[in-house]
Amino acid sequence: MNLTTATSMSGLNSQARKPVLRIVKEDILEALEEKNGKAPSLLLEPEIKVSRSFISKALGELEKEDLIRIKKNLVYLTKAGTKRAKDIVKKHLVLEDYFKKTRSKKGAYKAASILEHYVSLEVIDNIEELSTLKREGTPLTKFELHKQGLITDILISGSKMFERIVSMGIFPGNKIILTNKISDKIVVKIEGKKFALGKNIAKKIKVLRYKSA
Repeated sequence: MNLTTATSMSGLNSQARKPVLRIVKEDILEALEEKNGKAPSLLLEPEIKVSRSFISKALGELEKEDLIRIKKNLVYLTKAGTKRAKDIVKKHLVLEDYFKKTRSKKGAYKAASILEHYVSLEVIDNIEELSTLKREGTPLTKFELHKQGLITDILISGSKMFERIVSMGIFPGNKIILTNKISDKIVVKIEGKKFALGKNIAKKIKVLRYKSA
């Protein structure tokens, strides 16, 4: 469940660093939860694959947020940190179990490790509900215009492309509307934002018709 985004921090501008820092912080909390809530700070470095200075920055922010305590090079989860860590672990386990339906065990683990940093607990609830459905969904290219759908899967194997798509808000459990089709692209709306996707990518995104309660 460790960091699966770019591991080299050199050359990143401040805007790019912000989401990576958030991911590093979440990975630290997750790693501590797996170690029963405490671990030497040096033990975290091989697992969180970024520079030592970046880990120190993340640890400093986590301590300011009252999610961890640091005493004599030991890092402890606080009560609030434990709750946050458990939420992250839950996300990963639900996602990994869901992706095992369409991916190998290793592929499901990688997909969950990326997606856990982008989804809300509400989306996790949607994914748990999707797990009870037998229908796999329709390729986005064949979905109805102007109808709200629920994304069921993204059949993209490359981690970088998968993460790029996920960072746009395109991930299982999230709602999507197909608003237009133009030549070799389709236009979708997610959480109030519009994106143009190539049809070669869109056909790998599976969607079910969404009906709110």
